[in-house]
Amino acid sequence: MTLNHDACYSAIQVRDARYDGRFFTAVKTTRIYCRPVCPARTPLSKNVTFYSTAAAAQEAGYHPCLRCRPETAPELGPGHELPDSVARALQLIELGALDEDGVDALAQRLGVGERQLRRQFRLHLGASPVAVAQTRRVLLAKQLIHETQLPMAEIAFAAGFGSIRRFNEIFLDLFGRAPGALRRSGKPEVPAGQDGEIKLLLRYRPPYDWDAMLGFLRLRAIPGIEHVTGDTYARTICLDGVQGAVTVRPAAGDALQATVRFPRLQALPAIIARLRRVFDLASDPAAIAAQFSSDPVMTALMQARPGLRVPGAWDGFELAMRAVLGQQITVVAAIRLAGKLVAAHGEPLAQPDGALTHVFPQPEAVAAAELASLGMPRSRAATLSAVAAAAVADRHLFESAGGLEDAVRRLRTIRGVGEWTAQYIALRQLREPDAFPHADIGLIRALERLESREYTPAQLLARSESWRPWRAYAAQHLWSA
Repeated sequence: MTLNHDACYSAIQVRDARYDGRFFTAVKTTRIYCRPVCPARTPLSKNVTFYSTAAAAQEAGYHPCLRCRPETAPELGPGHELPDSVARALQLIELGALDEDGVDALAQRLGVGERQLRRQFRLHLGASPVAVAQTRRVLLAKQLIHETQLPMAEIAFAAGFGSIRRFNEIFLDLFGRAPGALRRSGKPEVPAGQDGEIKLLLRYRPPYDWDAMLGFLRLRAIPGIEHVTGDTYARTICLDGVQGAVTVRPAAGDALQATVRFPRLQALPAIIARLRRVFDLASDPAAIAAQFSSDPVMTALMQARPGLRVPGAWDGFELAMRAVLGQQITVVAAIRLAGKLVAAHGEPLAQPDGALTHVFPQPEAVAAAELASLGMPRSRAATLSAVAAAAVADRHLFESAGGLEDAVRRLRTIRGVGEWTAQYIALRQLREPDAFPHADIGLIRALERLESREYTPAQLLARSESWRPWRAYAAQHLWSA
C-alpha cells in the first residue's frame, strides 16, 4: 500500500490520533517502529520511513517501540481498497488459519494460488502471510507482558507460540533482551490458574456506542448461555469441546476489558479474534460517515447514534440457528425457542456460574434431534436440522472465503434458508460490511417512517446502492431507528 511520506510525517509531527493504526513510523537510527501518536521526540524526516502494517515494519527489521506500544493501536479491519483475497486472508489469519495449516491450505480455502496470495500480501501489506501471523503473536505476547502478571511460559502459549524456546528467541532478536525484562511493574507473577483466567484490553477507534451494543445483546440473550447485567455482558463458550466463559465491560481509554476464563491458554488468540468480531472493534467510523455524508437520512441517523456498531456472533452455527428461529416471529419469541433448544440439547457447564449454565448445542446434537417437539412449525424444525447437517458436513460453512455473493449462494443451497436468512448470517457472522437483507420488514418500515413514503423490497435494494460498501451499517442504523 502506497503511503505519502510528507503527509505521514505531518501527522506524526502533531501526533494526529486520527492516523493511529493506519500506518507505523520506522526510525532508521534506532531500528524501532512507532505509532503516529508516539510521545517520543519526532525524528528527522530523512531518518524515517512509513509502513502500512506492523508486520511490514517488523519484517523489515524494526522492533516495536516500548513507549507508544504498537500493540495498543486500534486495529482496523481490512479496508475495501485491499484485494478481496487479501482482506479475507487477513480475517482467516486472525482466526488462526495459519496456526496448524500452511499458506497453501489458506490459499486453497480462498480459491487462489499460493504464489498469487504471497505476491498480493507483499504488494499490498509489505509482508508475507506468515510474517503477519508472527507479528500478531509477538504483539499479543507484548500486550500480555504489560497488562497481566502471567508467568512468561504461560504468556508464550497464550500468545500462540509453539514453544517457550521459540518465544524467547524471537524476543531476544527483536528487543535484545529476554521477554521478562520488558515487564517493569516488579509485581509477583500470578498464574492463570485452573480456569485460565486472563484480563486484557481490546482497543477500538472511537466513538463507540456501548449502550446500543449492550441493548442489542440484552434483548437477544439466550437463557443459560448469555447474561447482561449493568454495563457488562457475559456468555459461555466452547472450543473443540473445551468449556469456558467470557465477560466484557467498557474500560477507560477507548477500550473494552475482556475477562477470559478458559483452561486451554493456546486458545486465547482465537477467543480474542472472536470477541473483536462480536463487538465490531475493527470498525472505522470515519470511513463509514464519509460514505454516508451525501445521504441526509443516513447522516441524521449517524449523528443521532455516533459509533453505532454491527453486533457480530460468537459462533456461526449458533447465529444460523438464531436466524432460522427468528424467521417470521418476534425477537422475544425466537429467544424463547432458543432457550428451549439450549435446555434440551445444550451441554451443561461442568461448573455453572450463576445465570450461565450451558454451552450452545453442537451441530451433531441438533442434527440428530427431533426439534418439532420444542413447539415450532415442522418446516422450521426441518430447516434447523438441515443447517445442522450442513454444518457437520462442512466445518468452513460459516467462514467468509469467497465474498458476499458466494456466501449467500452457498447458504441458500440449504433447505429452508432464503435470501433474508443468508444475508443476515453474512451480516453478523461472516462480517460482510455490504450484506443487506433488503426484504426485512423492519428496514422497510424504518425507511418509510423516515422518508414518509412507501417502499417495496426492490425499491429498498435500489435505494441502498449509495450506501455501498457499508450497507450492513446502514441496516443497523435503520433497525436502531
